[in-house]
Amino acid sequence: MSVFILSNRKIIVENGKESFSNEEVSVPNFRIAKCNFQGWKEPTKEELKKKNYKGRNILDYKMLSEPEKSGYEDVLEVLKKEKKLIQSDLTANNLGGTQRMFYDLYKEMSATKERNDVLIFIHGYAYDFDDELQAILELKKLYVDNPKSPVNHILFISWPASSSIFPLTYFDDKAASINSGNSLLRLFYFYTQFLKDIFSDKDLLPCNQRIHIMAHSMGNRLLQSMLYSLKTENISRVIDQVILLSADVSFRVFEESEESFIKLPKLANRVTVYVNRKDAVLGVSQFSKNILSPRLGKMGPSSFSNITDIISVIDCTNVKNNLKTNFKFQVGNHWNYLSSSAVQEDIVSVLNDTDQNLIATRIKVEDQSYLLA
Repeated sequence: MSVFILSNRKIIVENGKESFSNEEVSVPNFRIAKCNFQGWKEPTKEELKKKNYKGRNILDYKMLSEPEKSGYEDVLEVLKKEKKLIQSDLTANNLGGTQRMFYDLYKEMSATKERNDVLIFIHGYAYDFDDELQAILELKKLYVDNPKSPVNHILFISWPASSSIFPLTYFDDKAASINSGNSLLRLFYFYTQFLKDIFSDKDLLPCNQRIHIMAHSMGNRLLQSMLYSLKTENISRVIDQVILLSADVSFRVFEESEESFIKLPKLANRVTVYVNRKDAVLGVSQFSKNILSPRLGKMGPSSFSNITDIISVIDCTNVKNNLKTNFKFQVGNHWNYLSSSAVQEDIVSVLNDTDQNLIATRIKVEDQSYLLA
């Protein structure tokens, strides 16, 4: 299991170690950290209340060094050396940034023929870095520790959202999410370059595992920003499942004129949109900040005419929030992937690539639309 953080947050030094900042400031380039779960224990209620329960007291992580040079030729050299195909002085310790992350993931994903997938998660509105560390722990429980899930690795996309859910901060988060889309775009290009550099060599074989993207709320804007900039001719289908949760983007994003989510079928094998018509947070977004632009996560796509058969819409309006009982989850209806066991089970079925019509808790409404019972 590996869990990485990719972030364009400001870098600070705490106790002699490089750390990501809680500040609402972004930097032009992203950095990568690897989480350390060795010795991690579930905090007690008393520990959660302490003022020092933040940063590495939530979850330890180590910043990866910057790469000595660009490209992935050094990764190829290290991998071939480990297979005793060549001699070299390079080791994995010479690799930095995405080089080291892709190397670690490839080694672990190639070690077994069992499902050993990667989940790329993009968080939404109003998260500081401490909130993100808490979210990573929640995702690990849901998808890595869950024996029914095929996911064994997480790449958490961290971006400097505001730390308040006060509506006026929405504009700042909107701008930050759009700017942070550049980090996701660069990651995509780095990954496709890694595939070309490594697997153009006949001695190395693909691991045949899968990569999924899950975006929640305003994290969908980050994904949209990447898709706007991604030239259609440069898109490779390197993603298995794309899961859009409470998507805070226009319901027109699948229209040709938008030139954004309409590109997803070229990128992924399957796209699943989760809709909740009682989503109060998206209601505020629509009527206070996005006038006359209904949100995808509340209304669903504007039309199915341009949507291919790999896109499914799941209406979870009537599911029970039986896992989280506080006011935020019960009234907001914006975090069903955390608050509803029915939504969680459905997501795991999607990650397992279960046939749409064989997911027992769904009721088929139209060819591409389902009601979650």
